Amino acid sequence: MKHIPEALKLYIDTCILPMYDNFDAAHRRDHAQMVIDQSSQIAKHYQVDDAMVYVIAVYHDTGLSHDRKTHHLVSGQIIRNDARLRAFFDDAQIEVMAEAVEDHRASSDHVPRSIYGKIVAEADRFIEPHKIIERTIQYGLDHYPGLDKQGQYQRLLEHIHKKYADGGYLKLWFPESPNVQRLEKLRAIIRNEAELQSVFDEVYEGLIAGRR
Repeated sequence: MKHIPEALKLYIDTCILPMYDNFDAAHRRDHAQMVIDQSSQIAKHYQVDDAMVYVIAVYHDTGLSHDRKTHHLVSGQIIRNDARLRAFFDDAQIEVMAEAVEDHRASSDHVPRSIYGKIVAEADRFIEPHKIIERTIQYGLDHYPGLDKQGQYQRLLEHIHKKYADGGYLKLWFPESPNVQRLEKLRAIIRNEAELQSVFDEVYEGLIAGRR
């Protein structure tokens, strides 16, 4: 990204990005960097403020320092309460950035209120088919350990159909997003039940073996 003050980068590098080192494995600093990179890829196609896009990407999950359920709302408050940001942005820009991080969750019940919210919501996704399946199974093993293999498969089916299949609630906002082609690859697997079962079996057995 261009036009980002060096003083702002220094502050974020030293005071904000280190927060991600204390989050769960799926939301560490590499995740924040992915969101920064994908935000930049999308933003270059639109007339937006690079520094705002950058700050939104960095702050979007900072609310995980409080909890998972409301982290998007807490992230918005962190932006509003960060006095250091007011050296670089006016009140209106601060509010747009806060609203953008509040709107970034895939399961949000409303459309992001600005293009900035759509950019970070899109950039927060990395729709690599096998990784999506792996993370879904991993979540099931961690949170529903009483389910047997068939139970975990049924849970996987319910989740990925609800979120990722044709008509699922996951929305992609930009045709330039690298996720467009990735999502279609995942949907092709979802449509092919035999392939989906094969991928599940392979991933499931690998995760189970790793727990022994």
